Parts: sequence; C-alpha cells; structure tokens
Amino acid sequence: MKKTYQLGWFSTGRDKAARDLLTVAQRGIALGEIQADIAFVFCNREPGESKESDMFLKLVENYGLPLVYFSYQRFKASRGTACRLEYDREVMNQLKGFSPDLCVLAGYMLIVGEEMCRRYNMINLHPAAPGGPKGTWQEVTWQLIDNQAEATGVMMHLVTPELDEGPPATYCTFSIRGKPFDKYWQEIKGRPMEEVKESEGESNRLFKLIRKHGLAREFPLIIATLKAFSRGKVKIKEGKMVNAAGKPIKGYNLTDEINEQVARATL
Repeated sequence: MKKTYQLGWFSTGRDKAARDLLTVAQRGIALGEIQADIAFVFCNREPGESKESDMFLKLVENYGLPLVYFSYQRFKASRGTACRLEYDREVMNQLKGFSPDLCVLAGYMLIVGEEMCRRYNMINLHPAAPGGPKGTWQEVTWQLIDNQAEATGVMMHLVTPELDEGPPATYCTFSIRGKPFDKYWQEIKGRPMEEVKESEGESNRLFKLIRKHGLAREFPLIIATLKAFSRGKVKIKEGKMVNAAGKPIKGYNLTDEINEQVARATL
C-alpha cells in the first residue's frame, strides 16, 4: 500500500492568517485535493505566550493533529543569548519521530538554520516572482515601483541557509500594467520615490493595489503547491527541483491555475 504523502507544518501562529492557512490546507486534504496528511504541526510558541498563538494551538488540537511546541523566547531567556543553532537542534530532537516528505513554513517567524535546512525539504513563500526583488513584501513592493516593473508574482521556494536564495519550487506571475494599474502609475509619474514614500508611504494607491493582487494569490499558490507536491507533479531531488519525470526545472509554473482562481474570486 502506498504511503500517504507526509507534510510537516511550521508556524509561529501569530495571527489570523496562520489559522486561516491551516484551515484551508485541512479543507483541501479533507476534499482530496491535497493528497497528503499533516504529520505534525510545530509552533515556536507555547501556551500562554500570546493570545493569537494560543488560538492557533487550540485550532491544531481541534483538528486532532500531532502538535509539538517549544518556546523560542523561553529557550533564549534560559540561555541568556539567542543561540539559534542550539534551538534548531532541540527542535529536530523533538521531531525525530516524524519523517515528513515536505515541510511548509506557514508563517514561521524564525530563520531556519543550516542544519535544519539539510535535515528537511522545506519550502517558504516569497512575495515576488523568480528573479524578482528580495526582502519583505514592503521592500519588494517599493522596489517594483522604483524599477517601474511590468509584472510581478508570488513564489514558493526551497529553504536554504542563504535567506530567500533557494531555488523556486512553484510560482505564478501577473501583470501590474493595464487596468486598473495604469492610472495609479500616472499618479506618481515624475515624482521622486523618496517623496512618494515620505508623503504617502504604504497608503499610496499603487503600492496598495500591487499588494492586494499579490496577497490574493498567496493562499491559492500555497494550496496549489501542496497539491502539486502531493501528486508528484513536482519534487525535490538533491536540493533541486524536478518535474514528474525527474527532469530539472526552474520552478513549476502555476500561473494559469492561480490567475483563474483569482479571477473567479473577483478582486
């Protein structure tokens, strides 16, 4: 009998989005869209650390999923310093009874160290297309505007010791030109970027629109990625991405599927 594809789920559980993502993934599994099971959920917060993470931990328990939590803050306080390597080693020790095929960083707010990257195949979300800007979603959005970009996207990438440098696993792209973007590009035409940032900041209408379209694709991409991995359409082999036939690829393109979903949901 074929073994069910096993997912490891890493989350800090810091907000509603963390709970929503777990809920959407569980729904996809229940419907058979994602042909996998969540082998465990790991949280770097423990009960009583924050209201939001307490709600997340309760949700995990309600789903009946194996839950492992280990407070990074408490660990750091007990050491008197932030020793990430020691923390990662203890996490791996606590997870040694599990053998996930793929681990998902689903709102996990710690940088994963080199040893953990080598132990598990891990993927993480980045708010740009392959080859696009690095950094936080805010930094990415400003770079897109500053560079007068024609398009952007969202990708899941393999987690490596070099932050945000892992190869793309899956991705989707979308244009930030034409309707409804052009009128907002016109509003900032000729204006120095520093002046736009200083006077409007993240309330700038182009900035908000780009973020809105990117955000609308994040959850669908994560779920479509889990579907693709669980069905063998994309795999990780020796730190590289390959397709179902085992041939190397520069990421699995899910643009048509994701944009169709977004169009149906109507922004």
